[in-house]
Amino acid sequence: MKTLILSHSDIERLLGVDECIEAMAAALSDLARGHVYLPQRMVLTPPGAAGFMGLMPAYTSGDEPGFGLKAVCVFPANAAKGKDIHQGAVALYSPETGEIQALMNASAITAKRTAAVSALATRTLARDDARVVTIIGAGVQGEAHLEAIARVRDIREARVADRDAQRAQDFARRIGPSHAFPVVGAGSVEEALKGADIVMTVTTSSEPVLRREWLAEGAHINAVGACAPQAREIDSATMAAAKIFVDRREATFAESGDYLIAAAEGAVGPDSIRAELGEVLIGAAPGRTSSEEITLFEALGLAVEDLACARLLYRVAQQARAGTWVDF
Repeated sequence: MKTLILSHSDIERLLGVDECIEAMAAALSDLARGHVYLPQRMVLTPPGAAGFMGLMPAYTSGDEPGFGLKAVCVFPANAAKGKDIHQGAVALYSPETGEIQALMNASAITAKRTAAVSALATRTLARDDARVVTIIGAGVQGEAHLEAIARVRDIREARVADRDAQRAQDFARRIGPSHAFPVVGAGSVEEALKGADIVMTVTTSSEPVLRREWLAEGAHINAVGACAPQAREIDSATMAAAKIFVDRREATFAESGDYLIAAAEGAVGPDSIRAELGEVLIGAAPGRTSSEEITLFEALGLAVEDLACARLLYRVAQQARAGTWVDF
């Protein structure tokens, strides 16, 4: 059989935001229904290395069974070099023979599916009248998130904050013309959060970038950037005040610095997690229950999301006769 190779530019062209959001909804619903075999990711953190590697396998059963694997390196210093911090590949395997059906750029898939899951969480948990967006982190994920969030809410204004204020201004000037609403570079995170309805933290910070006293009542937060036990973007007061939703409990208890550090400080515990997002999607657990409560979605990223993206891309590439097909 031929193996499909999809580059970063191929994926950017082939993977639509709306289609990706629906694929994430289906994947997380399948997870909640028990149709996914998903071991905890293996993380390699060699002493002295500039980054770390994650190995993320998944298997789905049902109408479209199959294996997938993402092998990705995370290099935080890439952001300062203008590169995505995520680098690697997603492999898709034939459910009949185990042959490699496709190898796809993991950086592009990670950016697209991460933003799509945040958009799905926003669609599910944010107030219907949420209109003002704040993005903390003026990088690749910030751009992808703004595009995706605009598909699920009628955004009237977007604000961008970064520890480098000039970078936030540059982001706003570069991205603003492609949106129908104003995109403003803020001088500080506190300034950017005034009255914000939807907040995304997409930084590489290991210390909190968001504080409870800066948040408006009724806000929804997508906590995305911190993906290691020793790093967090959200302070303990916010974690304690928010209704917490997660992509998967096991991943949260093993990897989420936002949760683990707050738990070590006595601010939260296992009962603080209201539900997995998939449980809300299938009606097994409640989502937002009032317009005043603060909701927080803790996103660590799951291999089943990458697998769902890869399967969607494989079908689209077949139909469009796109990508590069090689003997492997």
